[in-house]
Amino acid sequence: MKLSRVGVDLAKNVFQLHGVDRHGRGVWRRRLTRKQWLSSLMAQADPGCEIGMEACAGAHHWARVLQSRGYTVRLIPPQFVKPYVKSNKNDANDAEAICEAMSRPNMRFVAVKSVVQQDIQATHRIRAELMMQRKAKANQIRGLVAEYGLVAPLTLRALRSTIPCWLEDAENGLTDYFRSLLNGLWSDLVLLDDRVLEMDREIERLANSNEVTRRLQQLRGVGPMVATALVATVGTAEQYPKGRQMAAALGLTPRQ
Repeated sequence: MKLSRVGVDLAKNVFQLHGVDRHGRGVWRRRLTRKQWLSSLMAQADPGCEIGMEACAGAHHWARVLQSRGYTVRLIPPQFVKPYVKSNKNDANDAEAICEAMSRPNMRFVAVKSVVQQDIQATHRIRAELMMQRKAKANQIRGLVAEYGLVAPLTLRALRSTIPCWLEDAENGLTDYFRSLLNGLWSDLVLLDDRVLEMDREIERLANSNEVTRRLQQLRGVGPMVATALVATVGTAEQYPKGRQMAAALGLTPRQ
């Protein structure tokens, strides 16, 4: 039994595998644990065999592991796999659908991210989440002080300078208890500011330590933030035959 393609439905603990021969017939179906699936796959599929997975959490890690063992890995966007799911959605049908989708001649695949790309991407995601938390904290402060008749400024910079004035003003209607609560909220906001600044410094360090991001920063209007985000998203951009396709993938051109 020689497998030509294997579809893998990834999960946290239990993986579903579906393998077909060169005629496209399903000849190997297994439901294996996280510790078993890789060794079982290597026992059945020779190096060079195509392995397909949805581009989901953990997919890039497993793709690098499989590539290091000589396999050809195809990562497929989940929305492109869905049309090939037969009958009810379950792990076995998902693995079969992945195996079928990767055989289509016009299928679009996702480039496997390197560890460096994932490091940069993780930094951007942490920074974005911190900024959302900071905005939520500022809105919480605005809403709470409004109940005491105080109108908070709209900008975050003005809010930072206004809070100490509220805390020091003994005649603005704030109770001693609420002042202590507001002081705690002020400390939370300062901490989030420090964390965002820390991520900004990390992004600048990553931008200066990578050759590609250093070249990108030579373009007008491209700084550390844009350069690192671009590298984290498209890598070397070799997966795009034309520049217009990369622009479309980034959302820089109108949707068709």
